[in-house]
Amino acid sequence: MTAQITPLVALIAGILILLVPRLLNYIVAIYLIIVGITGFTQASDLLYRLGG
Repeated sequence: MTAQITPLVALIAGILILLVPRLLNYIVAIYLIIVGITGFTQASDLLYRLGG
């Protein structure tokens, strides 16, 4: 369950941080968005391999 929620939280946090325009915030936001996208990609790959 945590593996499914973590990417979503990372994406939401990344988008919210992007709304406050500061250099460090952009760096953190990009990192969180990448982690979120890769988390969703890995979860979908696992489900596809398991036949679900």
